[in-house]
Amino acid sequence: MQTEAPEWAGSRAMIELDNVSFAYRRGEPDEVTALRDLSLKIEPGQLVAIIGHNGSGKSTLVKLLTAVLYPTQGTIRIDGVPVDREHQWEVRRKVSVVFQDPDDQLVMNRVADDVAFGPENLGLAREEIADRVRASLEMLGLEDIGGRLIEDLSSGQKQRVAIAGALAMRPLFLILDEPTSLLPVPVARRLISTVRGLSGREDMGVLHVTHSMYEAVLFERVIVLDEGRVILDGTPAEVFKEVGELRKVGLDVPLAASLAHRLRTRGIPLEGDILNAADLRAALSASVESSPSG
Repeated sequence: MQTEAPEWAGSRAMIELDNVSFAYRRGEPDEVTALRDLSLKIEPGQLVAIIGHNGSGKSTLVKLLTAVLYPTQGTIRIDGVPVDREHQWEVRRKVSVVFQDPDDQLVMNRVADDVAFGPENLGLAREEIADRVRASLEMLGLEDIGGRLIEDLSSGQKQRVAIAGALAMRPLFLILDEPTSLLPVPVARRLISTVRGLSGREDMGVLHVTHSMYEAVLFERVIVLDEGRVILDGTPAEVFKEVGELRKVGLDVPLAASLAHRLRTRGIPLEGDILNAADLRAALSASVESSPSG
């Protein structure tokens, strides 16, 4: 007798949230609603930055996407698999997460052993585990330190080991939950560059939860949360044009975008998308050249 396939079988490998809400201590007098009627679709291979002030719902969203929590209303599907208790392990095979502090995530003494920890828990064959560990270490440029003790590594190296461990799970989506906040700016930028490159090679979606507007502009799409709702969703250029809206919810904008906004409000015509100093210089030069006295 043929078993009927589940309704989600054969769906595209995307993240889909349909009218999702979540409340802590639901039904209690001190109930707190963290997400409200959220509907999103995130495509395979897409690079998405998620920003918002503390309490906007970012951390709750990460917990829902990794089946740590479940929606109190609405549905979430990842690669067609519903996020619920019945399918939590299937979801966790498809989504890996890297946290802010790698020490909260690294569980073994040596680098290679830690990268192998996740695949071992999947019950994979030893040869498959070894292949995944080797490939993940190479992706992050860690192949020469596989035998080193975790405690001897720098913060940047530890964070790369945490990402290698996440990649060894071969996820469809990688979630970065503020992983650069404890790193020096140059190290953080290298880490983001590495992840962007991996996404392109592996067709892996990346969701980067961050407070850094300068990191957010490096992604294809920016989602802005406030009080559990999406208030802006678009390309970095589209989102960071909304200077007033962002400041209204306590968020800053990249300096170049802020200066461009101020100049435009004072009547200086600046064309194009302005997200960095090079964009601003080019727009100012074009404005001068096109002016009657230019």
